[in-house]
This record gives sequence, structure tokens and C-alpha cells, in this order.
Amino acid sequence: MDYNWNWAVLFQEPYLGWLLSGLQWTLLVAIAAWIIAFVVGSLIGILRTVPNRLIRTLAAAYVELFRNIPLLVQLFVWYFVVPELLPEDLGLWVKRDMPNPEYVTAVVALGAYTAARVAEQVRSGIQTIGKDLVNAGLAIGLTPLQTYLYIRLPISYRIIVPPLTSEFLTIFKNSSLALTIGVLELTAQARQIENYTFQGFEAFTAATVLYLVITLLVVLLMRLIDQKTRIPGSVGGS
Repeated sequence: MDYNWNWAVLFQEPYLGWLLSGLQWTLLVAIAAWIIAFVVGSLIGILRTVPNRLIRTLAAAYVELFRNIPLLVQLFVWYFVVPELLPEDLGLWVKRDMPNPEYVTAVVALGAYTAARVAEQVRSGIQTIGKDLVNAGLAIGLTPLQTYLYIRLPISYRIIVPPLTSEFLTIFKNSSLALTIGVLELTAQARQIENYTFQGFEAFTAATVLYLVITLLVVLLMRLIDQKTRIPGSVGGS
């Protein structure tokens, strides 16, 4: 049975506008969630390496909680359950009056989930730094906080550029789950085009190509950053 391809439908309005709008929302979700993931994940990763055992345990609990619950479940919990647990007025505001509640929920859920993964990358990066280097910093008068600011973090972030690239690509792809709570991102718009035109192959092929182009651009950019920041003598370094 032959399939009659109709690529022209993707360049007609409103379908082209839907694809571009979906791509825009995908990028907005992914970038905002990545900011949360990077900031929170860095903090949790640092806390996982401090001498205080209680702080390390709490940070580890965050990682295990968010990393081991499926992201789709977390999205539903943030969207349907959390507003019911808030004080009544605040809960009503979150459900009814907060601007773009679906977008905000998707960003928070995706950011909190990915933060647990980023935290492990930051922790591993910090722990690869030898104690001799840290002790040398302490010996010249640096405080423990200053050893993080001037020794551990600058070196560890340069080491973990490749895994952080993978985490950003993951957060970009996971943004497609936002459609389950009503965010009209790229995958949702492709489904909508399919429902209106019955041209599902064309719609999802176009979405696939857009995902692929964005991920390849991110990989190229992060590869340039990795080359500029790579530490000579490290694995893969010159």
C-alpha cells in the first residue's frame, strides 16, 4: 500500500505556525528547566561533598528521591497534587490565576528532576580532584569555602562539560513530556497537525528533524566549549 506524501501541508498556515510555536515552547521549557537544574544541581552536588554528614545525607536523599521516580509521575504530582497540598488561597492561585501554570509546572518538575542528575555529575567532578591540591590551598591560607570557589569548582566544571552536555540533551528531549499536562510544545503540535490533516508521517518527521537539528547544534557548541576549557593532561586533553 503506497502512502501519498504531502509535505506542502507543513508550509501552510496555520500548520507551519504551529510547528514554529511548538519549537519555541520546547526551547523555553528546556532552557528555563536547565537553569533550575544547573543551579540547584550544582548546590546539591556541592553539599554532597561537604564534611557535615547530616548535610550530605539530606543532599543524597534529594538525589535518590528525584532520580528514582519517573519524570512523568513527577509531572503529574507537581501539576495535580502539589496545589492541593498548599494553603487554599495559594492553591487556587496556582491552579487558576498563575500565568501559564502548565508551563511553570513543566519547568519546575523537569528542572527538579534533572537537578538530581546534574548533582551527581558535579559531585563526581569535585571528587576527582586530588586531596593534595585542596590541602595545598588550605596551606596557603584559603578557607574551605574558598577552596570550592577557587580550586574545586573551576576545575570540576571543566572536567564535566561532556556529561553536562548529555544532561542538557536529555532535558531537551524530556521536554516532550510537557504535552501530558497541556504544554503545546513541539511533539504536541505535531500531534495536533496529525489530528487536523491526517498527515502524521509528515508532521512527526518534521518534528524529528527539528529535534535533531537543535541537538546537533548543542553538541557542536558544547564541543567547542569543551575544547576551550579542557584541562591539558586530563582524559581526552592535549
